[in-house]
Amino acid sequence: MLKVQNVYKYFGGLKAVENCSFEVRPNFITALIGPNGAGKSTVFNLISGILKADSGRIFFNEQEITNQPPEKISNAGISRLFQQSRLFLNLTVKENLLLALDNEDTKFWKNLAGVNKITNEKMERVREMLRLMTLENFENTFARDLSYGQKRLVELARAILNPHTFLMLDEPVAGVNPKLREVIANVLLTLKAQKPSFVSNGTIEAKETILLIEHDMRFTFSVADWVVVMQEGRVLFEGKPEEVKNNPKVLEAYLGD
Repeated sequence: MLKVQNVYKYFGGLKAVENCSFEVRPNFITALIGPNGAGKSTVFNLISGILKADSGRIFFNEQEITNQPPEKISNAGISRLFQQSRLFLNLTVKENLLLALDNEDTKFWKNLAGVNKITNEKMERVREMLRLMTLENFENTFARDLSYGQKRLVELARAILNPHTFLMLDEPVAGVNPKLREVIANVLLTLKAQKPSFVSNGTIEAKETILLIEHDMRFTFSVADWVVVMQEGRVLFEGKPEEVKNNPKVLEAYLGD
């Protein structure tokens, strides 16, 4: 579904990404791991168009997206969860999710003002997502009143509701307590197994394809089907979680003993 081919990115004299190549297969949860400075976030920013590659190519569903504007890449079907919160703090949880669902600011504000109708179908989608995130009781809570972990769940819900076929998650459990970490793990495994997608005449089922960055190795190995290990801007090793955990180079570079 996604192919990164021989990508380079420099920041002045610093080589942040060097000859980086890997693929993300459909219906897989693929994890991109490595220490700070390995190039993971730079690769995420190159895929989503926030940064421009100096050389190399990136393909999504066989179409080249190298150095395309972020909005064009998003419209192609890539949704991203960022490290920093992007919630509208003065809106309720429900309103934040409706905004993601509409994916159009002007349409949302018309809905909020009553110019356009918020349909039962949209509300059912929002409430199903709230149930998945265990946030049913927070529908009308203002985002500013949520805990950090709850805000993270709403951010994840927004990324999922944003129309897409490919989901990118940048450190989804960073700073989240163990209970909510378990909720997020269950959400990702549920999405991979059976993603609810809605059409006008009912519900269809499809599976999610997810690429994530995460420093929590226990979480990563519990959800990932495939792990790509980066070191100094390059891919050091990739394989199934058990293969990665037992690879001597990976153990030496990242996992200590």
